[in-house]
Amino acid sequence: MKRAIVSCLCLLLGGSAFGQEPTKEEVLKALNECSVYAADVLLDKEGKSRCDYNLTLGRWFPYEEPWHTGQVILGLLESYKVTGNQKYLDAAKRAGDWWIGLEIKDHPVLKGMVAATHGDVMGNDEIVFATTSDGTPGIFELTRVTGDGKYARVATSAAKWLLENTYNPEEGVCYDVIDLKTGKVLKEHSPFHKEKKNQSIEDVSRPNTEGSPFKDAYEFSEDRRFRDAHILLCNSLVEKQSPDGVWMDYVPNTKAENSFHPRFNLWYAESLLEGYDLTGDKRYLEAAARTVRLYARVQKKDGTIFYVNYVDGKPSDKGSVCGSATAFAGLLWMRLAGYGYEEFVPHYERSARWLVTNRYAQDHPDPNLRGAVVNTRMRTKKGRIWLTQRDVGTSFGMRFLARYYQLKFGK
Repeated sequence: MKRAIVSCLCLLLGGSAFGQEPTKEEVLKALNECSVYAADVLLDKEGKSRCDYNLTLGRWFPYEEPWHTGQVILGLLESYKVTGNQKYLDAAKRAGDWWIGLEIKDHPVLKGMVAATHGDVMGNDEIVFATTSDGTPGIFELTRVTGDGKYARVATSAAKWLLENTYNPEEGVCYDVIDLKTGKVLKEHSPFHKEKKNQSIEDVSRPNTEGSPFKDAYEFSEDRRFRDAHILLCNSLVEKQSPDGVWMDYVPNTKAENSFHPRFNLWYAESLLEGYDLTGDKRYLEAAARTVRLYARVQKKDGTIFYVNYVDGKPSDKGSVCGSATAFAGLLWMRLAGYGYEEFVPHYERSARWLVTNRYAQDHPDPNLRGAVVNTRMRTKKGRIWLTQRDVGTSFGMRFLARYYQLKFGK
């Protein structure tokens, strides 16, 4: 009788029963529903991601469109590899055409760079390194899948500009922000810390390996300067990593509160795994494992990862549910399990169950949500509760579901 009740509850939720691995059919259904949502709803007519959907206002708001769009592209491409659905590839190409349209062609300083501005509270006057680099994995992958080099050429050109203008090998960092009007790299004062008068190197720069743009640019161009930079920055990550496995000296981690960002550190861990694949240096492998062990510690038994977590063991803030972290950590747990870290198998299985179950229903009354992976973020703006459903849950969700499907069921 109890088993029947659990099975009925599972069906109502739209996914697998707690503790059971999702079936092939469930994973494929979830992947297709996410992909249709990404192609038809997340991407606007221009091909860029709509980013943040305000649940109380019923309106979309842009937020770092270049990297959000790049991740939608990557998710759609991973889905296309599994399903063979041309619709997903066509949507990824449309988004890729928007992305490479950001190339700056006529500025005396910024020629060859892309206008990857931050938006939101930062406005559109500054290009941000990570807003560029976090989008490049999808752009390079678009060239690999289609064979059309125009996508990787623009991403490589941007990586070359960043290498030549923001890279500081002595400090093992790249500067974060570039003025869009002048092309000046901000090396002394970052708008990320407007209230802070005297800023340090940690305030204006980071190792900035998110998205591994130099590694991908090396593989496309065979220019060894890119390879050398990626390796040097991976060494910097190993040196700067805290014992907890994260990088607390850099935003968006919050050192004063001992809280760490749900995706930022995973980006660095992923770049370390790219460095390991490039060199075989096991320091990178173990550093990445340290990072995802912390995420395994904060993952709940049902697979949930919340947006705000703490390195000192303080309970997670349950105000925002971060499906993108559940998916992104799951991707790295799968990858590390493939390298022999079997301790992570239960955690990526939790992620799989969670992502199959925690999506908005196909008959949800709001068509802006149907098929999306739950990824909420609650903030306060000018006295108003700002509750959003974010696109990144679905972007990373597609990546995870496609990889999990290949791992468990082949293709």
